[in-house]
Amino acid sequence: MLKPGRRFTLILVMMTLGLAVSVSLHAQETETPAPTETPVFEVGTELTVEALRQLEIEGSDILVEQTLDAGVNYSRYIASYTSDGNKIYGLLTIPFGDPPEGGFKAVVFNHGFIPPATYVTTERYVAYVDALARSGFVVFKIDMRGHGQSEGEPQGSYFSPGYAIDAISALKSLQQIDIVDPDGIGMWGHSMAGNLVLRAMLMEPDVKAGVIWAGAVYSYDDLTRYAISDPSFTPSVSQQFPARRMGQVLREVYGPPNTAEPYWQAVSLTEHIDYLEGPIQLHHARNDDVVNIGYSEDLSAVLAQNGKFHEYYKYDGGGHNISSPYFDEAMRRTIIFFQTYL
Repeated sequence: MLKPGRRFTLILVMMTLGLAVSVSLHAQETETPAPTETPVFEVGTELTVEALRQLEIEGSDILVEQTLDAGVNYSRYIASYTSDGNKIYGLLTIPFGDPPEGGFKAVVFNHGFIPPATYVTTERYVAYVDALARSGFVVFKIDMRGHGQSEGEPQGSYFSPGYAIDAISALKSLQQIDIVDPDGIGMWGHSMAGNLVLRAMLMEPDVKAGVIWAGAVYSYDDLTRYAISDPSFTPSVSQQFPARRMGQVLREVYGPPNTAEPYWQAVSLTEHIDYLEGPIQLHHARNDDVVNIGYSEDLSAVLAQNGKFHEYYKYDGGGHNISSPYFDEAMRRTIIFFQTYL
């Protein structure tokens, strides 16, 4: 929970202060499979879905580090929590006024690739966070490990579980705040964080709903098929992350991603889609020149084939960020989805 002095300050502040071209929806009830024995591989076992599902990820107190200028109807703070032994910072927004019965619904907001050394908590995704915060959600836009002031090494999303652990730790920390509904927390992710959001939903059933904009790398076969122009995957040599080096090692040991191989099957998110319990919403622009829309096409097909409820929206423009004039419609759908399923 928030520290007593901080909580009083927080409550005082609160008291005083049509462009998409297609959509597909699918739903069917399925049973969550029983966990299976964790396979052991020469290297990379920690990235397998079964190993990730056995992790016991904890939350912590959320500390207010700095009070920022308020939004139209919400307070803004730089806040911190602990994840995997690292102090992680983020932008926390909380609606003005008393929480509804049961608490505010909340969204853990996961950013795409931004060079860690130049990352600033209050920059980027300003309009995205503002739209969700204005709509009455508690929003926690977390700075992944190694970004800005956050401790730890930046790792990327595709070959390390670190960012997914940070996101789940943020969710567990939000659950400890008495103004948040512990059973009403979802995740939003962009670009590399699409992989993060789906992975987190397979790991942690408390992620009640997920929204992904322009996401990538779900089966690892898709990485071989579509490649990627995301700098989080292909940075300069000076920006090499430990997980990227791990990606190179995995290719040397197991060959290029191919789910016909046992290891790549064990780490594939789509090969374990039966573990998905919550609804998921996908957005992608056809003219995305960073992440091929094929990633979302393939994920939508897998979700449909396995009877998993999802919505999938495609846009004629907007690029990788689904920018104006498509942004407003994509965000409207995002807000409605969270309002409906959290």
